[in-house]
Amino acid sequence: MKKHLVIGITGGIAAYKALDVVSRFKKLGFTFDVIMTNNACKFVTPLSFQTISGNDVITDMFSEIRTWEVEHIELSKKADAFVIVPATANFIGKVASGIADDMLTTAVMAAKCPIILVPSMNTNMYENQIFQQNLIKLRESGFHVIEPEEGLLACGDYGKGKLPDPEVIVDNTLEILNRSHEEKDLMGKKMLITAGPTVEAIDPVRYITNHSSGKMGYALAEAAHKRGAEVVLISGPVSLKCKDGIKKIEIKSTQEMFEAVNKFFLWADVVIKAAAPSDFRPEIIQNHKIKKNGSALDIKLTQNPDILMELGKKKGNKILVGFAAETDHVTQHAREKIIKKNLDFIVANNIKEAGAGFKGDTNIIEIIESNGNTTQYDMKSKWEVANIILDKVKMYTVE
Repeated sequence: MKKHLVIGITGGIAAYKALDVVSRFKKLGFTFDVIMTNNACKFVTPLSFQTISGNDVITDMFSEIRTWEVEHIELSKKADAFVIVPATANFIGKVASGIADDMLTTAVMAAKCPIILVPSMNTNMYENQIFQQNLIKLRESGFHVIEPEEGLLACGDYGKGKLPDPEVIVDNTLEILNRSHEEKDLMGKKMLITAGPTVEAIDPVRYITNHSSGKMGYALAEAAHKRGAEVVLISGPVSLKCKDGIKKIEIKSTQEMFEAVNKFFLWADVVIKAAAPSDFRPEIIQNHKIKKNGSALDIKLTQNPDILMELGKKKGNKILVGFAAETDHVTQHAREKIIKKNLDFIVANNIKEAGAGFKGDTNIIEIIESNGNTTQYDMKSKWEVANIILDKVKMYTVE
């Protein structure tokens, strides 16, 4: 069955590259409508897209009526996906704020199909905190984002904000379309997922913890839930909220996480340990706040339970997935963990690499399997990484 796309063109300098994107989709047999904003028409003429697509290009919310359909609603109904290329900061800000003041924003608001944003702009605009908040808001609402590349921009600056190559945009769109048409492909699976840091009290005021934000684990839980799995999320202290329908268990210490994981282990078909529990805890927790006395403070630490290793001992037929956040010899350390902890596969990253750290919204990973197979991935959003991991889990699932 042929797929129908709505291609949205907004007013960025990269708008001319959308011509190649449309051409590639046409060669793959897609049908499509093209909507251009008024600003987009100042960079590329509608006639150019009309020539390639063979269809009229929609530019005006109030143009002469061609059919008796309510056009923006009908466009949204027949689309298998919307692809907005380029997606400017202005367009993303309007959609994130619920503004629908032209044909493209109105059609997007009415759409129930996957919406794919391909941002392109000056690097300072892309890194702007307000823009990033808008992008996060849309991701959390289910929008897909194909990350811009780093390079020399039209304005002369160098940095992130360059539109990806048309081939990359098409490949990513195909991947998203394939996944969206595998709706509820994890239906009936029971997934136990951990997220965030743990905290280990020193006294009533102070504690030991780490930089984990929980974003990767929460993305995994929400993606698994969206794909039909029953999900239990065991979370350390983070500021994130999870979607309705996910059973969330809040814990603080590694011991509490260990007990919660054991409680649900027998229930689960799949366990994904995305949390970063503290390896050590103070041997003695002081009942009163420790006061400064001018001398050094020595705190004796003792080792916490290795949750993943303990699960590996009783793994049975369950799928067990670990994470390896490393700073050096990433692949080597990850391979050692697979064997030591009896994992099906491990997700490894170098936390010192830009775009792969704890607190960001992106990750750069390699998946290493127990059979030795290794697959490396370029920088992607944590939502995209979550679905890559779940795709791998699905391959290991035995019906």
